[in-house]
Amino acid sequence: MNNGIKHERVRFSLPTRELERRWQAVRTAMKDKDIDIIVVQNNNKWLGGYVRWFTDVSAQHGYPMTILFPANDEMTIISHGSPPLPPAPPAYALRGVRERIPVPYMRTLNYTDSMEPETIAAIIKARNDKRIGIVSPGNMPYPFLAGLKERLPHVEFVDFTDEIDGIKAVKSEDEWYFIRKAVELQDRLCAAMPVLMRPGMYEYEVRQRMVYFLEEQGSEEQLFSLSSAPIGSFAGHTWVQFQNRRIERGDNIFIMIEVNGPGGMYGEIARIWCLGEPTRQLLDFWQLALEGQKLIASLSKPGARPADILATYNEFLAEKGFPPENRLLAHGQGYDLVERPAYRPEEKMLLQTGMNIAIHPIVMNENTYAFCCDNYIIKEDGAHLLHTFPQEIIVID
Repeated sequence: MNNGIKHERVRFSLPTRELERRWQAVRTAMKDKDIDIIVVQNNNKWLGGYVRWFTDVSAQHGYPMTILFPANDEMTIISHGSPPLPPAPPAYALRGVRERIPVPYMRTLNYTDSMEPETIAAIIKARNDKRIGIVSPGNMPYPFLAGLKERLPHVEFVDFTDEIDGIKAVKSEDEWYFIRKAVELQDRLCAAMPVLMRPGMYEYEVRQRMVYFLEEQGSEEQLFSLSSAPIGSFAGHTWVQFQNRRIERGDNIFIMIEVNGPGGMYGEIARIWCLGEPTRQLLDFWQLALEGQKLIASLSKPGARPADILATYNEFLAEKGFPPENRLLAHGQGYDLVERPAYRPEEKMLLQTGMNIAIHPIVMNENTYAFCCDNYIIKEDGAHLLHTFPQEIIVID
């Protein structure tokens, strides 16, 4: 990788050519819809990838960052702050940004809710913009979006999310470089688990070791569903707050690794480790989940409808005597942990070559939980598995 930011404080950065590719694609879409300016806002990394996609810099820790992206000028960034502090993000980390405006607002201080819409409305009035594209309004608090519309009564607001999602979903070669780095890092972590995890350790101690392993190698943010239980008992998705059980011999340990890699791109993998011999039911459920994943992958070809794949998979589950998947069977990934296309009945986006798809079928009952998760790249001839770690239950002696 080259042509990115070179600064001692920046560990990984995108090539400028990749940002320019995105900006050009967005401006073409804006021209087609006669959009003067678009508004983008996020406040975290996990499900806050729009801001990073435009700037190569993330919003984080619940502090909002708003991007104004004009059709005919460089970007403006509005973020929390006020003099004498310099505006954020730092200038050395940015490309394509004309102005950074600090505003001393805070989401937990309701009396500051008007500050940001007032600032943005003044900019739009000065530019005389008439048609504004809103990207992912679900990421915007009510006082923000309502405040903008109240202050700009003669401006037309258009939901521009589908257009951005369509561009964002198909990854470039520069993006695939970082996606593969994330997937390779996750495979290495899985291979290291027999060293990182021992009987007598608490779940949170295992998580701490995993975080150190990942951050040392470039991961920026880590989410683990880590749960242990005696073999023959249910161990499934568990929040960090509840990862306080002591792991013992004779346990099965479910770990879902949802972490980004160098550069901020996400992948995810889930496996089961056993400190003893797994039950026949656990092995059977795992094989069924793996069979389901392979079925989904075989149907995930360019032009396919995710909703149709979901329907076929639910027929597969019914034939095996299990209830349908009603949550989220598979989905795209990039700067967002979950992004489109999602394998949901409502999804309209078709699969395309170059998409990064996480596939994670579940087979479970009250005693056994099997969740097989891996990333796939959609190529012209179908979906190809990215992870190389064995798709099996791992027994640790």
